[in-house]
Amino acid sequence: MEAVSHLLITIINTIRDVLPIAAILFGFQWLVIRRSIPNLKKVLIGFAYVLVGLALFLEGLGQALFPLGNLMAQQLTDPAFLYGASGTARDAHWWDYRWVYLFAAAIGFSCSLAEPAVLAVAMKAHEVSGGAIGVRGLRVAVAIGAASGITLGALRIVTGIPLHYFIVAGYTIVIIQTAFAPRTIIPLAYDSGGVTTSTVTVPLVAALGLGLANAVPGRNPLLDGFGLIALTVLCPLITVMGYAQLSHWLAQRKAEKENPSS
Repeated sequence: MEAVSHLLITIINTIRDVLPIAAILFGFQWLVIRRSIPNLKKVLIGFAYVLVGLALFLEGLGQALFPLGNLMAQQLTDPAFLYGASGTARDAHWWDYRWVYLFAAAIGFSCSLAEPAVLAVAMKAHEVSGGAIGVRGLRVAVAIGAASGITLGALRIVTGIPLHYFIVAGYTIVIIQTAFAPRTIIPLAYDSGGVTTSTVTVPLVAALGLGLANAVPGRNPLLDGFGLIALTVLCPLITVMGYAQLSHWLAQRKAEKENPSS
């Protein structure tokens, strides 16, 4: 009964949060555009699905994803796991946390591939580019970027390196790439970072960061536990533009081989 009552509270809170969005959409449709909504019944059923889905998703975050991310961070930083069964206490070296980095990279890659937002953007980019931008290639490029960002974020938490060092260095690379990347890919690359951090990735990344900051000695969850998402947004910009630059270079080489005289 406690679980059911908690779910009902979540549904009520979700309805309260979504109502302003519905009021704006329907208000503009009726008061500004002054037209009735086509297929109103289907739209209302769709809204009901959204409300139930959001409520179940939020409930799942609290019961599964957040605890799972925190649990994995605790287990991977447990002295008994890091140093063997004896769990000898000593000053940890950054390389002792190598399994944390591997887990961060794996979870970042898999979460990005599973992100509905990434798939939606990749499909639209493929559609409007006439097939020039591949759905799979773009998704893999974004996933590699997210994996790199989360791994760097985990390394930052373990070592205590200030976040702004990574941010300044990363955006310096982005600015340089922007000057040389194909113009058609630049806006898509900048959007790719945003869509990476959506419903699947953010809960696990946030839980992993806070769990690491709590588990690694000398770290402050408030100062060190956050920032993973910022790096997860940043790195896909680099990998997507890199993917476009590599594809452009390969296409030029292929064209030169096919038409050596030109």
